[in-house]
Amino acid sequence: MAETEDHRSEPARPPAGFGGGEWPAETLVATVRGVLPSLTPAARTVARLILDDPAMVARSTITELSSASGTSEATIVRTARALGFAGYPQLRLALAAASAGRTPDRLVPGDVGPDDPLADVILKVSRAESEAIKDTVAQLTAERLGPVVDSIAAARRVDVYGVGASGLVAADMSQKLLRIGVAGNAFTDAHLALTSAVLLRPGDVAVGVSTSGETPDVLEPLRTARDAGATTVAITNNPRSSMAALAEHLLISAGRETAFRPGALASRISQLLVVDCVFVGVAQRTFDRSQQALQATRKAIDAFVTETRPPSRR
Repeated sequence: MAETEDHRSEPARPPAGFGGGEWPAETLVATVRGVLPSLTPAARTVARLILDDPAMVARSTITELSSASGTSEATIVRTARALGFAGYPQLRLALAAASAGRTPDRLVPGDVGPDDPLADVILKVSRAESEAIKDTVAQLTAERLGPVVDSIAAARRVDVYGVGASGLVAADMSQKLLRIGVAGNAFTDAHLALTSAVLLRPGDVAVGVSTSGETPDVLEPLRTARDAGATTVAITNNPRSSMAALAEHLLISAGRETAFRPGALASRISQLLVVDCVFVGVAQRTFDRSQQALQATRKAIDAFVTETRPPSRR
């Protein structure tokens, strides 16, 4: 069946660093997975082949890939460019580098099947989460993290926005920052988030957490915070997303979602890793203040636990 071409224009902003050396070869497949939702339907067909068998795509000529994907050669070229490469030859080279020395299991983690024994479930889930962490680490450079840490360390207030599984990450970030004396809140309700965002001012920081980068409940508060003059940060899997384009600073997480791992697990684990790195960086920048806050909060909690613990029986 002939493909139906989609001639919608690609987003003006390509994934930063694709084809320019910023993205390490070992994270290429993970990054393609992150941008998949923002591609046109025809381009997604080609991108899914990259995800399913990157080594095969690296070996294929454009004519062979056109036949295998059922798409035109023009679509393949457009897909390569949408991913940030000059053309298909450059994409093939990057995929070859990503495939070199890596096992097929590493490139294509096995999804959990409905009949998998629990022993296999343990191995597949742990492998997916381990790979999400490795892929996130490879993309989380000091150059990207540093400005975020500096902004939060100097902030009067930090808003963190997220819903669903990303809302749990937002709450974790806010709680961690609170322990070291950084004032702020996590918002999982769009109305409350907007109420807070519009009252931010220059010097404040707003952080949006969204795997897709297209969640309206996160996008609108982040846009409002930006318009109010706050520094904006996006934590997302998708560097081509609306949220990535909106934010001043972009931190990429990695981790794919499957039928048995929707929204959570690997994606959430990678987001939590990013949050932990931000937290430790801020604690370093504000060491004296952070240590005093940690000691004070720990003392208050320990005293509460001691006072409320029922007396032990002898």
